[in-house]
Amino acid sequence: MTILKVTPEAEASGLTAEIYDADRRSLGHVPSHTKAMSLNPEAYLAWESLTQAISTSLGLRWYELVTLAAAQAIGSTHCRLAHGKKTLTIIPEEHLCAIAIDFHDADLPEAEVAMMDYAVKLSTDAAAMDDGDAQRLRDVGFSDREIADITMAAAARNFFSRALLALNVELDVPEGMSEQLKKALLAPLPPYSAAERT
Repeated sequence: MTILKVTPEAEASGLTAEIYDADRRSLGHVPSHTKAMSLNPEAYLAWESLTQAISTSLGLRWYELVTLAAAQAIGSTHCRLAHGKKTLTIIPEEHLCAIAIDFHDADLPEAEVAMMDYAVKLSTDAAAMDDGDAQRLRDVGFSDREIADITMAAAARNFFSRALLALNVELDVPEGMSEQLKKALLAPLPPYSAAERT
């Protein structure tokens, strides 16, 4: 549990109160990660604005798939669980479980597998990336704008996930999540690299 003294809900005011209220409206509660990151409410709102701009441009399905791949590569259980719950609105649970365990063997289109491989590499070895990585995305049909959006979605996830891990923020398990999906979302990255699959 983080050593940071977060603002209790009953004491929240100004921007922090607005952030808490938004989560209560959309989620029914205020998650631990919101409380920790809204210690700087201006930065938190900037983060929300950034991710909204990226997801609107990229599309919700691709944004969530990139997010899940990046979070798994980072080892972020916070973001895997939170975004797994969000992804249930667009992908059936059985398919989402397969994606979460190993997206290479989940009957996804080649382009989506390539996109998720890219997010994994960015999250584990960005310094080793070169034009070939972006070219693979172009070869499977992504536009330059989409490649930029995929990159920004994965990089943004690295920012948020790594901050939560560094601050040892308490893990929230979304209400109503099945044990099967929870187990799948908490599965580690398969023991082979993206490069070995391409």
